[in-house]
Amino acid sequence: MTEVSRSTTPPVTLFTGQWADLPLEDVARLAASWGYDGLEIAASGDHLDLLRADEDPAYLGERLEIVERHGLRVHAISNHLTGQAVCDDPIDFRHEAIVRPYTWGDGEPEGVRQRAAQDMKRAARVARRLGASVVTGFTGSKIWPYVAQFPPVPESVIDDGYEDFARRWTPILDVFAEEGVRYAHEIHPSEIAYDHWTLVRSLEAIDGHPAFGVNWDPSHMLWQGMDVVGFIWDFQDRICHVDCKDTRIRPANGRTGILGSHLPWGDPRRQWDFVSTGHGDVPWEDSFRALRAIGYNGPFSVEWEDAGMDRQHGAAQAVDFVRNLLWERPSHSFDSSFSNQ
Repeated sequence: MTEVSRSTTPPVTLFTGQWADLPLEDVARLAASWGYDGLEIAASGDHLDLLRADEDPAYLGERLEIVERHGLRVHAISNHLTGQAVCDDPIDFRHEAIVRPYTWGDGEPEGVRQRAAQDMKRAARVARRLGASVVTGFTGSKIWPYVAQFPPVPESVIDDGYEDFARRWTPILDVFAEEGVRYAHEIHPSEIAYDHWTLVRSLEAIDGHPAFGVNWDPSHMLWQGMDVVGFIWDFQDRICHVDCKDTRIRPANGRTGILGSHLPWGDPRRQWDFVSTGHGDVPWEDSFRALRAIGYNGPFSVEWEDAGMDRQHGAAQAVDFVRNLLWERPSHSFDSSFSNQ
């Protein structure tokens, strides 16, 4: 295999969220050994405590030193788990399991939402100090429980959900703008923006706030039946981060549906499953060509999820798969050689 020059192509990074059971030191060492250029560090586990990082320069410096000692860079940080609690209703045992104790506090729902919002603002400050220009994450949604629209849901309830999102997230996005960092929302079920039209409406709700971007992760779009390549063109001004996560769609058999049937990951009765990058049905080459065509040159972050594959095997394999699609862009048009001028 001929290695593509890393100096002129976008960085390939590893999202650390699925490795939060390991110390950051171990994850950085593994990522470097596999050939990654950097990390998308999750604010979970040992990897990054945002409260400590915001208040203790020594702790922040120690986190950065670990990454740089292994020849890596911090290209983005993730605060997906805390972001989920900003707008969700209800707030319950699910959130207690994923947010930091300082965010959960006494568990009173509105208090959790307010502390989650403060942690999102904190993420913008920490990202800037780490040299990252993007924070990836979720928003949560007050109206996701009504996605089936039955029992009937008045339009006023849906309107209120978008107003709630705008009210809670505009002050957060203002801090992002002040810090020169963009928030990259991941299009995902259970969020305020989970497909094309809900993203359009979310952007309208916040008056197109410039700090609100998109983390292009095709895995959640694919099983919903969305055009993942067309999405790139439609929202080219919003895409500021890429997560390379794959989905495998099983042939229709008349029994399965897209909602998963409450079956566990990896169960062959499911219609779809997340799989290691390159092993699913995401049209990666068309997607990468579209991303490069719109001028995206940011990180391509491998988000490993596969119930049927060892993660070290998958992560080591995925970096080569992604890098082989990030070939050098041409310096001139291929048909210019036909001209005699």
